[in-house]
Amino acid sequence: MAEPLISLPRPGAVIFDLDGTLVDTVETRTRAWLAVFAEEHIPARRRQVSDLIGLDGRRLAREVATAAGIVLEAGRDEQIDARCGELFAELNHDPRLLPGVGRLVANLDQAGIPWLIATSSRPEQIAASVAALGLARPARVVDGSRVAHAKPAPDLLLVAAGEVGLPPGACWYVGDAKWDVLAAVAAGMIAIGVTTGAVSARTLREAGATWVVATLEDLSL
Repeated sequence: MAEPLISLPRPGAVIFDLDGTLVDTVETRTRAWLAVFAEEHIPARRRQVSDLIGLDGRRLAREVATAAGIVLEAGRDEQIDARCGELFAELNHDPRLLPGVGRLVANLDQAGIPWLIATSSRPEQIAASVAALGLARPARVVDGSRVAHAKPAPDLLLVAAGEVGLPPGACWYVGDAKWDVLAAVAAGMIAIGVTTGAVSARTLREAGATWVVATLEDLSL
């Protein structure tokens, strides 16, 4: 059940996370990470990995390795992240659009509110997921290749705000992970949490979400 709607300023723009927010790919991401950690002989647990989805991939690799008592050599985190991207692309054949996405983006377009996607993923990993949106025109995407530090750093979101020519405070950022909310708060955006990923409403609220909804069907403008 969605939380009661609070009074929020009309967004100048809405910026979305991709995995777990617009498309149902968190499980596929988790499978790809577990596969690459198995290749690397780095012990990893499913819940441990799913809780980290949305985090900068290089940092995710380091976090899991450190928890296993393994210190990665310089540049190895980048290699693991890239390999995970390859495995994800192989697994992500037919991603499912999450509830409410089509109607919400149509409403944004009708209202003249610009929207775009800000994802920590590499550009070669997102084609199938973006195609699942079924848009008549290409989506505007800021991906992890655009910044040195992806979520939970605010860099991606700040670039996205610059793309639409607005101050961060005029934007909403919508995401399903703690890392999305932390990045939005750090960027000075209104953080909207959606529980279609791997974490609970409580986790999103504790990270600083202004409002939490069950699905994007509950997000009204």
